[in-house]
Amino acid sequence: MFDLLKLMSQELITLSSEEWDEFSAQLSKRQIKKLDYVFKSGQVPNEVYFVNKGLLRVVIEDSKGVENTIHFSMEGQFITDYASYLRRLPASYSIQALEDSELFVLPRASVDWAYVHLKEGQKLGRLLAELYFTFHDDRIKSLYSLTPLQRYEGIEQIFPGILSRVPQHMIASYLGISPVHLSRIKRSI
Repeated sequence: MFDLLKLMSQELITLSSEEWDEFSAQLSKRQIKKLDYVFKSGQVPNEVYFVNKGLLRVVIEDSKGVENTIHFSMEGQFITDYASYLRRLPASYSIQALEDSELFVLPRASVDWAYVHLKEGQKLGRLLAELYFTFHDDRIKSLYSLTPLQRYEGIEQIFPGILSRVPQHMIASYLGISPVHLSRIKRSI
């Protein structure tokens, strides 16, 4: 049932069949309907999610109540509000399904178990943290050093197929531009 998660984990660490069986027994599957929320800001996240099927977006509201899309999560990726998860504080943002999605749920207890009981559990945690950090570092750099056109042209490399799966106003929000500006960019290329 957790084949994609197992494959992704084995790309990062060596994982015995016994370790996988014990770990995967602690996981569950969750179906999320399009436009439903995995969790909303203000809730304390106690789970990490792995996207087996579907597409999610990370949304943060500004002081005026305007939603800003700051991240997408596709098949084969982990997602939660990591800072809030680690600090056990209310989430700063919400996670919403943009398609009917199937998530594998990793409760805090199973993540903690993996750190202790998997031979390379600490390494897995470190590698996932490094991936998360480098993604966000690259994102910040692109917002300040690339033009909107360059960011638009690069989005498919980060999220393959995203332009055909997500409404344009969410793409514009992710790129840090208005939908009108995105329309101009698309007309110019």
